[in-house]
Amino acid sequence: MDLTTLTYIVVGFTFALYIGIAIWARAGSTSEYYTAGRGVNPVANGMATAADWMSAASFISMAGLIAFMGYDASVYLLGWTGGYVLLAMLLAPYLRKFGKFTVPEFIGDRFYSKTARIIAVVCLIVASLTYVIGQMKGIGVAFSRFLETDYATGLLIGMAIVFFYAVIGGMKGITYTQIAQYVVLIFAYTVPAVFISLQLTGNPLPQLGLGGSLEVGGAQGQHLLSTLDQILVDLGFDRYTAMQEGNTFNMMMLAMSLMIGTAGLPHVIVRFFTVPRVRDARKSAGWALVFIAILYTTAPAVGAMSYYNLINTVKDGTPTQVDASLPYEQRPQWFKNWEQTGLLSWDDKNGDGRIQYYNADNPAFSSEAQQLGWEGNELTVDRDIMVMANPEIAKLPNWVIALVVAGGLAAALSTAAGLLMAISSAVSHDLIKGVFNPKISEKGELLSARLSMAGAVLVAGYLGLNPPGFAAQVVALAFGLAASSLFPVLMLGIFNKRMNSAGAMTGMIVGLTTTLVYIFTYKGWFFVPGTNMLPNTAEYWFLGIQPESFGALGALLNVVAAALVSRVTAPPPEHIQQLVEDVRVPRGAGEATGH
Repeated sequence: MDLTTLTYIVVGFTFALYIGIAIWARAGSTSEYYTAGRGVNPVANGMATAADWMSAASFISMAGLIAFMGYDASVYLLGWTGGYVLLAMLLAPYLRKFGKFTVPEFIGDRFYSKTARIIAVVCLIVASLTYVIGQMKGIGVAFSRFLETDYATGLLIGMAIVFFYAVIGGMKGITYTQIAQYVVLIFAYTVPAVFISLQLTGNPLPQLGLGGSLEVGGAQGQHLLSTLDQILVDLGFDRYTAMQEGNTFNMMMLAMSLMIGTAGLPHVIVRFFTVPRVRDARKSAGWALVFIAILYTTAPAVGAMSYYNLINTVKDGTPTQVDASLPYEQRPQWFKNWEQTGLLSWDDKNGDGRIQYYNADNPAFSSEAQQLGWEGNELTVDRDIMVMANPEIAKLPNWVIALVVAGGLAAALSTAAGLLMAISSAVSHDLIKGVFNPKISEKGELLSARLSMAGAVLVAGYLGLNPPGFAAQVVALAFGLAASSLFPVLMLGIFNKRMNSAGAMTGMIVGLTTTLVYIFTYKGWFFVPGTNMLPNTAEYWFLGIQPESFGALGALLNVVAAALVSRVTAPPPEHIQQLVEDVRVPRGAGEATGH
């Protein structure tokens, strides 16, 4: 069976599964729509949380980042997983104990202010819409290559699927759909990784194969990473396992931004509102880490092995010779397939008909390149294709390739649904019911929630048509926005009784505004690609902090502004301070000693 037909069958089956689950688990009340009736088992919720959080950035982009950045990309692994420790220990159980439906609702009640609730809604929507752009691109990438549709058509199909099961099922339908999507995406990620690890190293465990020795080609018997290091040095790049000099502070800030951004993501936090008890919220976070670790410990192997295979292809299978370039007419079929998507391109700069891939910016290498008559790197590879193209490069069976497509779509759809659910809840529950129409009936609120979901899907699709960067980069910006706006106010709301509404509102505004201004200064407005105000290079960044890393500094500015304002304004009412105490202190504390 040909690849296209097989892919349609596999993807069609998974889509039918998602729709069937949504119909079976459709929400009939606002409690089911917002929190799945608070009846989700912690293990199931951990699996759904893993799918909700492991987005197109994790499935499609992260291994591509690792492939092209090497050691430096480990910051994404550390930051994204480390944030769950913060979430499990510092936020999830307390927010579940508070017993609300949404993050803005907690902020509005804790800081006794509808204005604070509205500001929280704005912060939530800005971070969530930025995040969902990456998911939409992931959907478009998968469809454009393997289902032989253009990017826009693929995006519209993905929007339609999310629209159906999110609008009908709400959080209840999304939860059980995400469990199925986790199973699909984890098999889709690990199966090809096992095959490729066996091919290259003879080890079925990619995690061990990454540190093993090669069993193929002229480098047989040599360590995979050592060989990859030497290949890249020969091509004028830095060693794969080397950390870039002068990048330590920026990497630390990026790790911090990703960590506290993870803990502040509203679509992840709301998952812990779906479990029956407070202790189940912490259990859910633990199980989520277990399920996430399966993919995240596999990603470094996928990145290194896919990059090794890519370079060997364009170097005509001769990994240790700089000038062993591949004639363009002899390029393999997978190369031709991805050229058609525009995500892989070749520019014959010296007119020799051969594919040159090397670092033209390396002074020592450029002189050698000039002697060979080369005029700059001729190959452009979109990082987002590495995972999707990996099975084709390794010549794996068509069913494996079809499975990877289904997995990539599952990852993008699951996170997109969670994000859109957070946006829908914020609009219907926090704005319409919480501010503008408190007397709305439950039936009316449920209708407004579904209409809000429909509107969110349309806006996300529009933004997805012009994504401002590769998926993981856009997601990193979203984490920075959540880190600078929502995480500090949640932490202060739980652990600082003296924090008042004026301080919280000031902090959110300062954190969100400074981060947005910094991002737009170097990235340009999302709606007008290419309008950068300053060059997006290290010498222009403040203290060498790249836009994706600024969320940590934005969070610090948030806390400082909130603390200063709260100290010069009236403290919270006594009942609010008692509420904070009740949320933070476990039931029964002090009973044994009489205190």
